[in-house]
Amino acid sequence: MFHPDFSLENINNFSKGCMVEHLGIEIYEIGNNFIKGKMPVDHRTKQPLGLLHGGASVALAETLGSIASTACLNPNTHFAVGLEINANHIKSAREGFVYGTATPIHTGRNTHVWEIRIVNDNDELVCVSRITLAIMDRR
Repeated sequence: MFHPDFSLENINNFSKGCMVEHLGIEIYEIGNNFIKGKMPVDHRTKQPLGLLHGGASVALAETLGSIASTACLNPNTHFAVGLEINANHIKSAREGFVYGTATPIHTGRNTHVWEIRIVNDNDELVCVSRITLAIMDRR
């Protein structure tokens, strides 16, 4: 399902110098129809009460969905941009890492929709998110 030029090394190198790197997000697995990444729960991603900030969860979800959508495209002809994202925060996290998995719901010619499930170190659901992306021509 993914373009052959998308490797873990390429994705992680491409993400340097932006919010992805600042939040410590790392992509660690690409499967046949999923992409997995992790993010630390630390001073960069917590809110003042010491819990994982909901916005950080959404940033992880958008990162995974956007990368997954982009990985389905020929980078010379198309790119993906976010249209809408939602998130349901199910459980708090105070430490360790959270792990997200993006799986496709719809990969059409003009739009993609991905579900992102985020779990904690104990594999407990922390957040579930859905992102819709527009597929754009590089003209």
